[in-house]
Amino acid sequence: MVPDFARHVDLGDVTLAYDEYGPASGPLALCLHGFPDTAHTFRYLVPFLVQVGYRVIVPAMRGYAPSSISKSGDYHVSTLARDANQLHDHLGGDERAVLIGHDWGAAATYLATTSEPARWRRAVTVAVPPLAVFAGAFSRFDQLRASWYMFFFQNSLAEPVVALEDLAFLRELWTSWSPHYDPTEELAPLRAAFATQENLHAALGYYHAMFAPRALSPIIADAPSVATLYLHGADDGCFLASGLGNVVDALAANSAFELIEHAGHFVHLEQPEKVHQAIDKFLAD
Repeated sequence: MVPDFARHVDLGDVTLAYDEYGPASGPLALCLHGFPDTAHTFRYLVPFLVQVGYRVIVPAMRGYAPSSISKSGDYHVSTLARDANQLHDHLGGDERAVLIGHDWGAAATYLATTSEPARWRRAVTVAVPPLAVFAGAFSRFDQLRASWYMFFFQNSLAEPVVALEDLAFLRELWTSWSPHYDPTEELAPLRAAFATQENLHAALGYYHAMFAPRALSPIIADAPSVATLYLHGADDGCFLASGLGNVVDALAANSAFELIEHAGHFVHLEQPEKVHQAIDKFLAD
């Protein structure tokens, strides 16, 4: 699977480029990528989902080329969730739809399914735990140390540093977060996604918006009602597995959690067969 982003949908504040795979009559499976990543990250998952009958939509997230820059400069996670719910409308989703997200895509998935649960039958999230668990982990020194990049990205030095040497900084993040994975294949899609300084500014804008004065606590406090499968790599250097606790307690009834050995933050690329088996079992129930 090599995304060509031949399709576009205008959501008002942003135009999202996306690819579509599988039968037009199949239930919608919307796949949301994270940082520093692209839709190319789902190259193993998409054929699997098509094989089991889904109509798979894979967008470039807002600000990532060839999707447009936000007209309002809004990259808050609640806006990413709104994008997902709008895509459900624009792309003809129904009550069979499933939402799958990795990293920032996972954060958006939690908010999208909590705010508008009737749209989504089930959800799958990868590498970023439920937001209440995520927030709680920031009381731990080891997680704060692992999350240094979030604070660095608030600095005016961040953009020029990340842009140096053909995005070498991002390769180092991949290596740090998935220490057993060679990210060479990811670099060309990353360079295309960050084709301009505006695109890089937008991607780092997700992190700037983390500290924006927009209340998430009421949404985080809402009881989730969409059953969710959470997948996490045991060797994840971004969000440490030691901080997960009993993660299922923060999810809806009938949810599930699987810790996958010999995988880091990009578990769906490192252990695709195990990920597909877990997703197949969960979505079939």
